Amino acid sequence: MGVLAARELVGRTLQHRFGESPTASRVFSVTMDGPSTVAEIAQFVGIFHLAPHPEYGFLRMVDANLTENDRHYATITFSYEVIEQEDLDPNPLARPDVWSFATSGAEVPALYYYEGSGNNDIQPLVNSANEFIPGLTTLVGEVRATISWNRPTFPLSLASAVTGAINDANYLGGETHTWQCQGVSSQQEVEIVNDVEIRYWSGTTELVYRQQGWNLFVPDVGYTYKSGSERKRSYVLNEDGDKVDSPMPVPLTDTGDIEEDPTVDVRRLERRVFPEVDFNSFFGTPPF
Repeated sequence: MGVLAARELVGRTLQHRFGESPTASRVFSVTMDGPSTVAEIAQFVGIFHLAPHPEYGFLRMVDANLTENDRHYATITFSYEVIEQEDLDPNPLARPDVWSFATSGAEVPALYYYEGSGNNDIQPLVNSANEFIPGLTTLVGEVRATISWNRPTFPLSLASAVTGAINDANYLGGETHTWQCQGVSSQQEVEIVNDVEIRYWSGTTELVYRQQGWNLFVPDVGYTYKSGSERKRSYVLNEDGDKVDSPMPVPLTDTGDIEEDPTVDVRRLERRVFPEVDFNSFFGTPPF
């Protein structure tokens, strides 16, 4: 008992609307000498998911609809569509990672400004008395790269190691410390590919680029200053020339002492507050 023959019927279709991808269908009639399983019928015809159309190779089989007419005849309709390149492998674990990019802005504290034309002369954001101005914010441009991936298990150790980390070397055209991994999300999936159940984890990784970098740049100012082995309250001079406690942080020297010269610019301190990792080995690069 089994399948005896299969033949393609007249009635093929091809639809192609302007501006849209084409679709097509083929119909097969299957002859059996008795009851047969659906799997036996489909395997006898020999057309499986993602098989190319015989005339239009860019169309791939995406849907098989089998109708058993009686004990001796069945009809199978195969539907074809254009498939994205990354989905051409029927095994989800064999599909390559997919990258996408988007730009946006983020609000950050405003501590410095660009002096004159160009972007090379960065000065501390102070008033005409060379006092630091707290509480101001500005927008910085960001490029967000999203990596979509499939894995046999959720990469827990990798996700915990890279979340919050920044690049330790040049990556995707960005200098050291300009990329940050801001998170990894994932969920369980299941697909049936040619009658085989495949369970896996699909997920995304978010990378964010800032041209200014992810290190913190802080003004070297303080409510206190170092005087030898002591720490003292920062001061200003009143109208009588007497020292009084400063109501706001004052500029410091590179040794932590108070800066007496009001014409000296507030120094800028760079501090790395995120761990660094090798982005090239963890995330690879997109297929440019």
